[in-house]
Amino acid sequence: MLDPIIQFLGNVLSYCYQLLPNVGLAIILLTVIVNLAMFPLTLKQTRSMKAMQEIQPLVKDLQKKHKDDRQKLNEEMVALYKEKGVNPAAGCLPMFIQMPIWFSLFRLLQSFQSETDPTRFLPASGNLGEAIIDGNTRFLGMDMVVSPASAITDGFVTALPYLLLVVFIIVTGYYQQAQLTKRRERDGSAANDSAQARQMQTFTKVLPVVFGFISYSLLSGVDMYIASGQIVRIGQQAFIIRLDERHAAAKATAGLATPEPEEPVAEEKPVKKDFQGSKKKQQKRRRRY
Repeated sequence: MLDPIIQFLGNVLSYCYQLLPNVGLAIILLTVIVNLAMFPLTLKQTRSMKAMQEIQPLVKDLQKKHKDDRQKLNEEMVALYKEKGVNPAAGCLPMFIQMPIWFSLFRLLQSFQSETDPTRFLPASGNLGEAIIDGNTRFLGMDMVVSPASAITDGFVTALPYLLLVVFIIVTGYYQQAQLTKRRERDGSAANDSAQARQMQTFTKVLPVVFGFISYSLLSGVDMYIASGQIVRIGQQAFIIRLDERHAAAKATAGLATPEPEEPVAEEKPVKKDFQGSKKKQQKRRRRY
């Protein structure tokens, strides 16, 4: 079922190798291409996660209001998500799309170790096939077709680059998750989060460690893809956050610059002056004439 994806990745990786003749660098370039293609999903994921954090006080109020009526709470939550334009599943969508790519890349790199046909997923043209046959698959002291779990059997010194890559995946994974919440925590608004939000925060803190354990058993080429992908997404999230902050600041500035309508001033009626003087003066004038 994954063969078409593996074949596609083999063609893209071969093209990347033509530009950067090193298997590790080619994997990094492949990562950049895939993540740029998925940027619309990353944009939706980042904004959805930010929106979920912003509505947590409202979620907490609903949980207090309907704590004895689970069905009513679910209905109100759905209505709130619809009103605020929030999709809770949007945050997991990019990861689910990446998973077939991880498995396919694992299969592709694993095929490079085949004794019968190590280049069956690669195009006939290109230099990557020759590099695979010659065993030129090393990058930064690691063999891209060897896992950290296998490298540790050759000793700690040999496995050190592999282990550092696993640690790097954990650290960048944690930072990627914390990137969306650190501003909220710094502003002190995290104290109003609901129990559900705190559970989600705990989950996001544990998830990078889980990924670290998984990456320990994956081929280092796949680990390189995951690590470089997290770096790209950290940059994309920083760009999205800054873009949204500038947009919000510009909108707020435009709102302050709009002059308030002035209340109409009632026109004063002209006072009609009596140019003829008092009654006594009028009587004197009549006597004279």
